[in-house]
Amino acid sequence: MRAAEVVPGRPEASRVVDRPDPDRPGELLVEGLLVGMCGTDVEIIRDGFGVLPPGRDAIVPFHESLGRVISSPTPEFAPGDLVAGVVRRPDPEPCAACAVDAWDFCRNGKYTERGIKELDGYGMQRWTVPPKFAVKLDPTLGDAGVLTEPASVVAKAWARASAAAERSHLPVRSVLITGAGPIGLLAALLGVQRGLEVHVVDRVTDGRKPDLVTTLGATYYSDLAKVTADVDVAVECTGVAPLIWECARRASVTVLAGIAGEHDPVPLDPSVFDGIVMGNRTVVGTVNAGLPDYRAAAEALSEASRPWLHGLITRRLPLDRFTDALAKEEDDVKVVVDLT
Repeated sequence: MRAAEVVPGRPEASRVVDRPDPDRPGELLVEGLLVGMCGTDVEIIRDGFGVLPPGRDAIVPFHESLGRVISSPTPEFAPGDLVAGVVRRPDPEPCAACAVDAWDFCRNGKYTERGIKELDGYGMQRWTVPPKFAVKLDPTLGDAGVLTEPASVVAKAWARASAAAERSHLPVRSVLITGAGPIGLLAALLGVQRGLEVHVVDRVTDGRKPDLVTTLGATYYSDLAKVTADVDVAVECTGVAPLIWECARRASVTVLAGIAGEHDPVPLDPSVFDGIVMGNRTVVGTVNAGLPDYRAAAEALSEASRPWLHGLITRRLPLDRFTDALAKEEDDVKVVVDLT
């Protein structure tokens, strides 16, 4: 089989190699169909983020997966089933969170992640996965099944927002989403599915992103100042500090799903801080996802419009040209690599 390999921080060393088919008794054998490129993959390849498998000088990238089962050790899965693989694995000790399969809340940092931290990813034509870490997908999803992992991140964000709102006795009627990338658009999808009034803000003024938002029945803005509606929940997907503060100022519950990275410090308006305290507001971060979130994501995708989901996939590259996905093109939403 053929597989992508990368050396973190050395994009020029990226390549496609021949590897033997994996053989791990007790695991599903899966034909890799598609993988999605996200910002984490770019940070690994370009900037050196991530951790190599022990004793290795390269790692197979990609954690957003879609595959078709070839063989299964359990009747839960059958040949031909569409599946996505879970990214994170619990730490070996385990910590209190990993001991109850809440590895997305790992407390000691000793978890591993496929394609990111110490484990090969899904960027290969054949891969295996323990049944516990595979999620069966609606067969009618087709290529849109590759959106399962980012949708799981969004499902977890909504779970955290819902828990905070319930604790605060907050009836959630509206949501503000900042950023119309894959995470923001999927957050909008789940908001619409919940019957909420959805407001999405991004910098672009026309093209695919505004169209995808309005097709959902949500409202699109290219300027946050134009959002005058009251919002109960905010899902911040950009990591841009002024937007973070503005979300925390406006919403009773804010979920931070974007990474700021290295930027110059931005002062915090004391009125925002005072508003959080005096308003009993909640600001939480979220990263990765657990099994309940993957299952919720699979259900949300199953219920979504197929044309709308396929509209998120804006570019498709062959495995031999997977590094072309590093360069973002105008109107890109989700770029995928075809492993077949």
